[in-house]
Amino acid sequence: MAAQRRITNPALFICDLQEKFRPAIHEFPQVIKTAQKLLRASQILDIPVFATTQNAPRLGPTCPELGLDVPGGVQTAVHADKTLFSMLTPEVRKGMASLGSRLSCVIVGIETHICVTQTAIDLLREGHKVYVIADGVSSCNKEEIPIALARLRSEGVVVTTSESWLYECVGDAGIEEFRQIIGVVKESHQSTKDVLQTLCKI
Repeated sequence: MAAQRRITNPALFICDLQEKFRPAIHEFPQVIKTAQKLLRASQILDIPVFATTQNAPRLGPTCPELGLDVPGGVQTAVHADKTLFSMLTPEVRKGMASLGSRLSCVIVGIETHICVTQTAIDLLREGHKVYVIADGVSSCNKEEIPIALARLRSEGVVVTTSESWLYECVGDAGIEEFRQIIGVVKESHQSTKDVLQTLCKI
């Protein structure tokens, strides 16, 4: 039997990682590191990327190190601006509709208790599988984060880590892209450790 991926129809959601928020968000650089890792994996595994900004005319573009929708950077299925807190804008919904009826949606970004939570709940209500990456989300007030994650678990969201999700997404060391994913994991080993120690303290 041919090697198959464990997670079917995955899509990566990057929520409002804008430069303007850098000074305000708890451990913002760590969230960026996790987003970068998942963006690299998305290119290897051909996972569509949905990105949003919150009121970009006032709050500015996404962080430049993510390289979203720039020449030679990560091309997104949709990169939409919004005033909604949920990422499910008409543009995002249209892009999702082209991918099939049930997606496995993995979310990173900010803020955990507002835009990430509302996006996750909307996706659940529409029948999608939802993963929120604990080492890839944050808020201005760090105390909001565990409360939001606990609520999301109770709603049916899978709260997991970026490395766990990557291995689950691949599911089989026999798939063609596994060596490249292992490369991403190895190259980000120290930063993953640092991020977990700051964003996922027990």
